[in-house]
Amino acid sequence: MGTNTEILITADELAEALAAPDRRPVVLDVRWTLAEPDGRPAYRERHLPGAVYVDLDQQLAAPATKDDGRHPLPDLAVLQQAARSWGIDDDSAVVVYDDGGNLAAARAWWLLRHAGLTDVRILDGALAGWVAAGLPTESGDVDPEPGSVTLAYGALPTTDLDHVTEFAGRGRLLDVRAAERYRGQTEPIDPRAGHIPGALNAPTGGNLGPDQHFLARAALRERYAGLGLPDGAEVAVYCGSGITASHAAAALTVAGYRPVLYPGSWSQWSNRPELPVETA
Repeated sequence: MGTNTEILITADELAEALAAPDRRPVVLDVRWTLAEPDGRPAYRERHLPGAVYVDLDQQLAAPATKDDGRHPLPDLAVLQQAARSWGIDDDSAVVVYDDGGNLAAARAWWLLRHAGLTDVRILDGALAGWVAAGLPTESGDVDPEPGSVTLAYGALPTTDLDHVTEFAGRGRLLDVRAAERYRGQTEPIDPRAGHIPGALNAPTGGNLGPDQHFLARAALRERYAGLGLPDGAEVAVYCGSGITASHAAAALTVAGYRPVLYPGSWSQWSNRPELPVETA
């Protein structure tokens, strides 16, 4: 891990892979935002050829609870059933994308990697990058032949409510929400404003250029080194509910760090009134 080619795929590279007669990659369309969680209408209007729609709330997360947060990791059986319905086999190559800089699609990338798939990449530039490259799209639904993949969690590291502060104590905990939420100036979703004490702020959007492509490896390394993170360090990341933290995990991996995801994120921490909160 640690290079762009192991995490990302360009539009031209994906087009070439889709045109190849053997081992055509499974392409997953993960349209989702907090404001518009149901991305199916947009998917049906236009998507990459052969792309299968993925429902983030139903397939990439368990139901929200105060104890576990707004997007807990899904039960393994639920994810495995979903992955098979997408046409994934044990040896499948998988490419994920969305229409918003891959902030949602990265959840599928991280989750499938965590569940044991080794060839999962993010379409750099997302849908806009594909369209800008002059490549074709299609409309309607895609219903692939079911796959037979067997999944098992544990391939990527995670931390939890009881251990996340260990990273903060070493200066290696990143809060990747917007700066105003980190500082506690606003909190539109979760019960308390602020951040986990000791966390550093590195908003996820800073991993992308104006064209919604990931920054180059050197630029990402410079960004995170500027926060005082040692080269190659193990770094824990969290966001509001574990979605955009997956995007930060991808960027950190490209930059050569070893990201550890805190799935419960702020939505779990802020629901515990006994836990401390820091602002400013």
